[in-house]
Amino acid sequence: MDLFSYTWAALRATVADLADGDFARPSGCEGWLVQDLVCHLIIDAQDVLITLATPATGEPTRNELTYWDVTGTPPTGEDPLDALTVRLAAAYQDPALLKFHLDDIGSAAGRAGELVDRASCVGTRGEVLTADDYLSTYVMEWTLHHLDLVAHLPASAARPPAEGLARSRSMLERIAGAAFPASFTDEDALLVGTGRRAPTEQERAELGGLGERLPFVLG
Repeated sequence: MDLFSYTWAALRATVADLADGDFARPSGCEGWLVQDLVCHLIIDAQDVLITLATPATGEPTRNELTYWDVTGTPPTGEDPLDALTVRLAAAYQDPALLKFHLDDIGSAAGRAGELVDRASCVGTRGEVLTADDYLSTYVMEWTLHHLDLVAHLPASAARPPAEGLARSRSMLERIAGAAFPASFTDEDALLVGTGRRAPTEQERAELGGLGERLPFVLG
């Protein structure tokens, strides 16, 4: 299974099913409404297209794990780029336009991911990765943002695919250099591990020393 395509298609399908009123709900990203998150997904899709059209020479300098800049400080929504995303999202006004733009450019990004030579190298953020490793990072990106999307939506909203959750948990554990307790679901490991929610007292006890290192904020 191509998890890049699978998780991306699932996320786009969930956006397509949103009611207009859902766009004004908060998302799981601090300071962002659902409409802001969807606008960010459009920017993500543009990044995929740009990167896959930017071949690079030389050996890779990053892989699917070292691609991420890891900090312990969750975003506040006050970063200039975050604030720009909010303004761009508001400029759409009609949620149908956001849906259309995501479907349009998102479909193109999905096709580009299917057509690229996964062994080739691409350049992004001043680094070189294989296309396969670059697209693997987006399995984590799509999965986390799918959780963000449905964080405050009705329970009927589609959750991220189980395969994407499991792969993202495995990636996060390798980034952390430690496994989350077996009692944690994949979703809970990702939410707690990336600081999207605080652990309960019982979860903190089960985390032990790993809990003192949380969160792992991926940027």
